[in-house]
Amino acid sequence: MRLPWKKSERGIGGFSMRGVKREEEQRRSVFTRRALVLGGIQLGAFGFLGYRLHKLQVEEGARFATLAEENRLSARLLSPPRGRILDRNGQVVAGNRLNWRVLLVAEQTQDIAASLETFSRIVPLTENERARVERELRRRRRFVPTIVREFLTWEEMARIEVNSPDLPGILIDVGTTRLYPEGEHLAHMVGYVAPPAERDMDGDPLLQLPGVRVGRSGIEQYHDLALRGRAGAVQLEVNAVGRVIRELDRREGVAGQDIEISIDAELQKTLRGKIEEGTSVVVLDARNGEVLAMASQPSFDPNIFNSGVSGAQWRQWTANRATPLINKATNGLYAPGSTFKMVVALAALEARVTTPGERISCPGHLDFGDTRFHCWNRSGHGGQDMRTAIKLSCDVYFYEMARRVGINRIAAMGRRFGMGVDLDVELPGTRRGLMPTREWREAQGRPWNIGDTIVHGIGQGFYQLTPLSLATMTARLATGRALQPHLTRSIGGRAVRGGRAEDWPMLGIPDRDLRLIRESMWAVVNEAGGTAASARLPAGYGQIAGKTGTTQVRRVSREQRERGYNVNAVPREWRPHALFVAYAPYDNPQYAVSVVVEHGMSGSGAAAPLAKDIMVDTFNRFRVAPSGPRMAEGRGG
Repeated sequence: MRLPWKKSERGIGGFSMRGVKREEEQRRSVFTRRALVLGGIQLGAFGFLGYRLHKLQVEEGARFATLAEENRLSARLLSPPRGRILDRNGQVVAGNRLNWRVLLVAEQTQDIAASLETFSRIVPLTENERARVERELRRRRRFVPTIVREFLTWEEMARIEVNSPDLPGILIDVGTTRLYPEGEHLAHMVGYVAPPAERDMDGDPLLQLPGVRVGRSGIEQYHDLALRGRAGAVQLEVNAVGRVIRELDRREGVAGQDIEISIDAELQKTLRGKIEEGTSVVVLDARNGEVLAMASQPSFDPNIFNSGVSGAQWRQWTANRATPLINKATNGLYAPGSTFKMVVALAALEARVTTPGERISCPGHLDFGDTRFHCWNRSGHGGQDMRTAIKLSCDVYFYEMARRVGINRIAAMGRRFGMGVDLDVELPGTRRGLMPTREWREAQGRPWNIGDTIVHGIGQGFYQLTPLSLATMTARLATGRALQPHLTRSIGGRAVRGGRAEDWPMLGIPDRDLRLIRESMWAVVNEAGGTAASARLPAGYGQIAGKTGTTQVRRVSREQRERGYNVNAVPREWRPHALFVAYAPYDNPQYAVSVVVEHGMSGSGAAAPLAKDIMVDTFNRFRVAPSGPRMAEGRGG
């Protein structure tokens, strides 16, 4: 019997209450497991975050603080001003001027190509400029700036500044560029600068900075390390996009040292105004070897190299047969002609194959075997001693002296006077020339014969000498000292060796022999019949001693001579070179000069008058007290 108040176990609608409870318990169980799993995941995540926070803030906090500081700070190297080059009077012949430029820092932009494209719409870039920038970016590290454009105008800078938010990695900077106030007048000696190439990279970080230049020729190249200086550094505060907020610290670099050279810039310009194409001139201080002027025509403007030499300009230079890029005073090679006869005479005296008073007959030629060697005076000079032979420049006399002495002794004497040897003149690439010897010729597989020796007695043949070596010879003849021509007077204010006569040793030539040669050179200019009366100085300027030279550049055959060879009728490039060497004042030598006029025909006609003008200009420039008149009584020729 069921009690009326007892409910059925199946519940309402036929569902069991016990089943409902089980379902609720199951749902709770599932929820609890999910909650535990989710809680575990959250706990693990918070634990991992806590671990990472501890690691980042405690264990690696210092490192990340440094990285954050580096993102805020930007350190850059500063290129120092290149040292100046000054002439002997302190006049700047190579200096610096400001140069506003655009730089690109690769690490400050995510898209270099886009930055360049945007910039080129503001300031147009040529294909060559863009290729150069891309090439330098590949070569340099990303934090090293690369020059995009130099020599900006104010309008270009304004356009770039206005658009700077759209130019990530692009910034405007001010640097310096080389300036040569005297232009082509001193180009061959001062030289020029250019951007460093791969071969110049020697580990110096300075060479990677934008706008840095290295010397490529002349004093700029020889003293490049002293002129270069040492880099400085600047620390800047930047924002998130790399824009400079302010400058925090600056350490200036060490500027390059100033180089003082011996050249007198005003004298140099004066001399260059007197010479024509194909002419080279050297003026030395005969007392210590300082180069006072060295002119070569034509020349070039070194300022062109600052902004880059165009292809058209380079082709113009290289196609010019007058070779404007070559310093003829140090790299032009010429036979010395009769200016070499003093060396032959000294070699003969030293070898004791003659005496100063021995007379050699000159009928106008010397026959040796089946060869006739002509004197420049077809009528001959008659009997000649050494002094008169130099005064009249008798070829036959020196043919005979060379035959007696031999080529090796002549070459040895020439080297003692600075010919065919290295001259330390601080100009890279200076050529030493050639003093031929028997061994030199045989090394070429050709025998040396007596006819070769005879021709070399008058400065013809295989000789190859520079105007600088001829000036050195003249200075050594005037002083008897083995002085070296040099350009550097001081580096960073410190004087260099060679500024005094006693810095140079004596040549070891007997005084009596040198006196004879000097008197002979004096007679060339100042005595009746001398070959260089056109070099005689005006009244009040004292006296000059010198020697003419005329050298053939093309052999004249016997057949041409018999037909009446006329040198004035041949093309200019076949005509002889004109040479003259001199020193003054005669009784107190201070200056030595060499002049070479390519295809000038005659040393007495073209080179000697020019040397006279040069000596007068030198006297005027340095206010030299002239020597008194001197006459050689009873010593005429």
